[in-house]
Amino acid sequence: MKNDFDQIYNNLIKLTRNKNLYLNLRNKDTFSDRLIILLFHLSFFLKYYKHQLSKNEAQDLFDFIIKQIELSIREIGYGDVSVNKKMKDYVNLFYSILEKVDNWELQEKNQKSILIGKFMNIKEDNDYFITYFDKYREFLLKNSFKIFTKDIIELEF
Repeated sequence: MKNDFDQIYNNLIKLTRNKNLYLNLRNKDTFSDRLIILLFHLSFFLKYYKHQLSKNEAQDLFDFIIKQIELSIREIGYGDVSVNKKMKDYVNLFYSILEKVDNWELQEKNQKSILIGKFMNIKEDNDYFITYFDKYREFLLKNSFKIFTKDIIELEF
């Protein structure tokens, strides 16, 4: 299973690199923007596939992805103290996103818009993100967990 973590992480990163996700941001795309979008992808992923993983596997996957994020922050050049503070902030942010995403399908469009606006620095309207994550959610529902354990998938939502 642990060998699959690399593929899962790479596929989540591939989704996060979708250039269309960054067209409506206030700033040019930043590490923080990319990380928030990754955390959204991961939240949906864990929500829909948590039943296909044991509790230990889900925790190991989460730990692996968090470790990859920490390594990325270190590569940017932050020191140990800064990395620890940023990681604490990002983990708290992830749990906040995960909590809000848990009832995504029950929320009205305006609630989804407020949710996305709360976490991301968007210029005007969140319609693209709402549509994107609705399609991503549908994709997760229609496909098994195993699709993420294969080579990097090609997806357009």
